[in-house]
Amino acid sequence: MIDINRLTYGRTSVYNLNYHLIWGIKYRNKLLKGHVETVKRTLYEIASKYGFTIAHMEIGKDDHIHLLVSALPELSVTNIMRWLKEISAWQLFRKCPELQTSHRKKQDRHLWSPSYYVESIGTVNEQAVAKYIDDQRRKVVNLK
Repeated sequence: MIDINRLTYGRTSVYNLNYHLIWGIKYRNKLLKGHVETVKRTLYEIASKYGFTIAHMEIGKDDHIHLLVSALPELSVTNIMRWLKEISAWQLFRKCPELQTSHRKKQDRHLWSPSYYVESIGTVNEQAVAKYIDDQRRKVVNLK
């Protein structure tokens, strides 16, 4: 059964595209501790600027990010990831200069790992993935 409230109507198409995206800090360093709200705000701004939405977001163990993203069919996942990683790294290095000195090689400072995980999500799995993303921060808090 299709939930018509979840559909988006374009000029020539009807769609519901959702992606579960995960990527991490290079070397899995726990650099995001103390910067979680800055990272989240930055990612929401990028999504707003480029025309996709972030339905759920959480930062797990201060070293990786989970997102549930809804996008237009014209936007490729590759471009979405490029915008999220490049722009957020640049803005975080500018807003939080201490992140720049956290890596071993100063000439090769990259905040994010070059890889990422993406999974397309149908309406049936969307709620399960949203709950999984929302639980990421709680797992970290409960481990301490």
